[in-house]
Amino acid sequence: MSLQIAGMGWVTPLGRGVDTVWGRLIRGDEAPRQPISDPVSDKEYSAFRVPADALEDLPPHPRLRRASAISRFAAAAGIDALIEARSTIGEIDTEGMALVFAVSNGGVIYTKRFYHNVVEAGAQSASPLLFPETVFNAPASHLAAILGITGASYTLVGDGAVGVLAMQMASDLLDNGAFESCLVVGAEEADWLLCDAYHKWRLLKKEPPIELFRDPPRGMILSEGAAAVLLARQGVVEIDAIDAGGNFFQRREAKKIVRRILHNLADEQVCIISSANGTFIDLAEQKAIERELASALVYSVKPALGESVGASALWQVIAGAQGLRTKRLPQMPHLPQHIGLNFPASNEIACTKAIILSCGLNQQAAGLRLSI
Repeated sequence: MSLQIAGMGWVTPLGRGVDTVWGRLIRGDEAPRQPISDPVSDKEYSAFRVPADALEDLPPHPRLRRASAISRFAAAAGIDALIEARSTIGEIDTEGMALVFAVSNGGVIYTKRFYHNVVEAGAQSASPLLFPETVFNAPASHLAAILGITGASYTLVGDGAVGVLAMQMASDLLDNGAFESCLVVGAEEADWLLCDAYHKWRLLKKEPPIELFRDPPRGMILSEGAAAVLLARQGVVEIDAIDAGGNFFQRREAKKIVRRILHNLADEQVCIISSANGTFIDLAEQKAIERELASALVYSVKPALGESVGASALWQVIAGAQGLRTKRLPQMPHLPQHIGLNFPASNEIACTKAIILSCGLNQQAAGLRLSI
């Protein structure tokens, strides 16, 4: 069965909308730093946040009045993906649609906030409306209700590679023939607790810019937002291969799995949408690309948009699809001199295929290939 992307939605620190965000990336825009702090500590971090006006035109819905920010990001992206799909392939039957939601840290944020309310002001002050958001599948529940999806709904929890694994699950659901389409959504919300944790793991940089492929790595900036991809039997971009990859138990082993993924997905006229984010991931991917696809163009959205963890792989999918559709890739900022990779020297490209390479911070790696 042919697996096609019929519609996409994008909510990012550079705004909302696939064409809008892509246009800003092509122009070389980068998300602005916003300070992020917490009453429990005097430490302040940097994050890339979704602007408030990105969600201004969300339709009224009882779920949205009490939903978390991560759920609102997901709703906006999902609604936009359905709108684009309907304009591309016609009416979409949500009753014949499955939902796969990808997330990494979402429930942890609201567990912390609920706990803080109890500690600071007593159990009676903690809002009962906040407690359901501590569950990882809360955003999927909100999204299914808002969009009228009554079929299967799944939530996958993982690291930056979880979006590719969600695409694999969607492919399996469509192969079984039980559904006509599947909406895959990844979302994440930036929070001080996450920044503090990644800082303790020596993965975070306190100030932009995100500088890729440095040795030693200089760190990442966390960001937030969502991406939605509607998969169906018709569309404008084909997913012609998915490699579920595997796990690595030490960072130095990451390049072996990445090399295997690239070897399995290698093709002519291919560009690579890298998951490089300023951490150990960069050098693992660099060494693998130099060995397997040294001539391929390499691009990462993360210097401009930040590391969105659970949403990041789907952000890469959208970037790859847009690169193939528009025959353009943004140029890469903040690169070191004399690096053995090929980056877009101008915005124009001639690629007909794109490899989405996703190496996560918690020992997962996976990839897929798009074609047009």
